[in-house]
Amino acid sequence: MALRRTFLRAAAGLPRLGGLLGSPAWGRPARRDYFRELGVRTFINAAGTYTALTASLMPAEVKQAWEYASRRYCSLDELHDAVGRRIARLIGCEAAMVTAGAASALTLGTAACITGKNPELIRRLPDTTGMKNEVIIQKSHRFAYDHAVRNCGVRLVEVETVGELERAINDRTAMMLFLNAHEPVGKIKAAEFAQLGRKHNVPTFNDCAADVPPVENLWRYLKMGFDLVTFSGGKGLRGPQSAGLLLGRKDLIEAARLNTSPHADTIGRGMKVNKEEILAMMVAVELYLERDHQADWREWERRVRLIADYVASVPGVTTEIWIPEIANHVPHLRIRWDQERVKISVAEVVKRLREGEPSIEVVPGSRDQLVVGVWMMERGEERVVARRIREILRAAAT
Repeated sequence: MALRRTFLRAAAGLPRLGGLLGSPAWGRPARRDYFRELGVRTFINAAGTYTALTASLMPAEVKQAWEYASRRYCSLDELHDAVGRRIARLIGCEAAMVTAGAASALTLGTAACITGKNPELIRRLPDTTGMKNEVIIQKSHRFAYDHAVRNCGVRLVEVETVGELERAINDRTAMMLFLNAHEPVGKIKAAEFAQLGRKHNVPTFNDCAADVPPVENLWRYLKMGFDLVTFSGGKGLRGPQSAGLLLGRKDLIEAARLNTSPHADTIGRGMKVNKEEILAMMVAVELYLERDHQADWREWERRVRLIADYVASVPGVTTEIWIPEIANHVPHLRIRWDQERVKISVAEVVKRLREGEPSIEVVPGSRDQLVVGVWMMERGEERVVARRIREILRAAAT
């Protein structure tokens, strides 16, 4: 007994003993390959930040923040407040919050525009009887994710021109929604859309989920006059895939916070963001703002040129560097070939890349060309991709 008391007193003087006893390193078996155990294939990401392909990989600093938070308790509201203030200060906006992805931000931002901070209205959503329950959107801006807006019980009012938009505004209008990636196809451009919202005192919300880079977009649309803007956390920002950012007016961010976890009787209760995601998202923003974005661009261009040089050596193959106008605004490579000379379809090339070793995923959805994204590759993987595509095309060439 005396020996036990002596040991416990000695242990009390070792501040890291508890951490060691609780560490996975204590008696840890050999490192596990969880995906292999489960039969889940990994792949080289020559596609981009697609959710179904698990978007981006978190930098070491972001993972360290996640690990730090995972070992400590704190008040979730206090952490939300502190991180929101830090991100708002970094970006230069009134207020910010970490959400459960950009789709969650769409729901919470819409809810904020409907309910404000009124607790009774917050409890009633998605029943919007007697509330403002219309959201104006350009017809060309309708998209699958506007379901996240409709979750709040609103009706989307489609317009095409400035005149139609102004006639659609009434005392039931809660918000005006803009899809940034569709600006080129809409008749009302971003700046004018924001100005119309200000003119008629209607909050405007711009969905910019996949729209960094460039880094300036983080503040560009808020300075343009939009009241709310959202970005995905797990795409270009390289934070947790399940996180996002909602930026904008302080009163609307505060209302959005009241419409979600940890508040129980709310439309967004299931859109929980844990302490690990909140802290990791903050560090991802810090890192992204500190990056040498020009150096990143030069590296992406180098990768594209390398792959182009490899595959262009196959007779009948042509390449083109392509940069999407807004969303995923980074260098891609378009690869085309004369199927009379290279007798293989795009779909078959995609299939062989996916089924090979290592598996490679390219930009999905294209039928007449192979589109390769390079910005989510790990360094050196561009050579693997280049060799594999050349091998497949060369074998099919007559």
